[in-house]
Amino acid sequence: MNANLYTQNPDFYIFLCFGQSNMEGQGTIEPQDLTPVSRFKVFQALDCPNLGRTKGKWVAAVPPTCQCFSRLSPADYFGRTMVEELPDSIEIGIINVAIGGCDIRLFDKDMYQDYDSTYQESWFTDKVAAYEGNPYQYLVDLARMAQKDGVIKGILLHQGETNTGQNQWLSYVKKIYNDMLTDLSLNAESVPLLAGELLSAEGSCCSAMNPIINRLPDIIPTAHVISSLGCPGQDQAHFNSEGYRILGKRYAMQMLSLMGYDVVNDEK
Repeated sequence: MNANLYTQNPDFYIFLCFGQSNMEGQGTIEPQDLTPVSRFKVFQALDCPNLGRTKGKWVAAVPPTCQCFSRLSPADYFGRTMVEELPDSIEIGIINVAIGGCDIRLFDKDMYQDYDSTYQESWFTDKVAAYEGNPYQYLVDLARMAQKDGVIKGILLHQGETNTGQNQWLSYVKKIYNDMLTDLSLNAESVPLLAGELLSAEGSCCSAMNPIINRLPDIIPTAHVISSLGCPGQDQAHFNSEGYRILGKRYAMQMLSLMGYDVVNDEK
């Protein structure tokens, strides 16, 4: 018996996004970011009355695309670039579950409870609580719902500031990625992992983590690292709006290349 009795659109490409504050999005949302782009949607992760959005519904992907009061994220310009470069028959959807300040192990299904209150402040614990205390499972549950509509084509990660200098981060990420593939019945060869470098501008807090992030393909053959070189920041840890646009476009260019498209990144 075929369990997939729903109508799944093979031309609806879905991407899972997770990480900490830079994936949440900390960039000022400007008028150019608010124009909806045809064929780019976000699967709403939370009920957001302030945005008129309901959890579990596909809506036009205009920022914020993570939480109700988050800001511009690399996921925004990842999706915008994808639809700009892909044939008109293809739609793009993102699901973004990210928590500022989190240790990567908050997304480990077997040890997340040891990292759900890394910061005792309400700004952190409230975000974890909004994801029902288990961000990994929350993301997987959303992804299963979304799989009824389209096909998961990739996983985007931006995280590492909290784990700067920890070589173990590599094995933590490998486990989380493998767990996602298993729990969602996905194949690594068709669902690559794209991991972004941390802010590398002069004076940044955590650029020392980038050499570790760049070793990720050594332990995950289907992982690809997105450079942050030249992406401007607004403080020691976060990109500014221009930085998020550039970084998001680079994620897209890498994904398009993996899909076999010959594209040129002019980073306008």
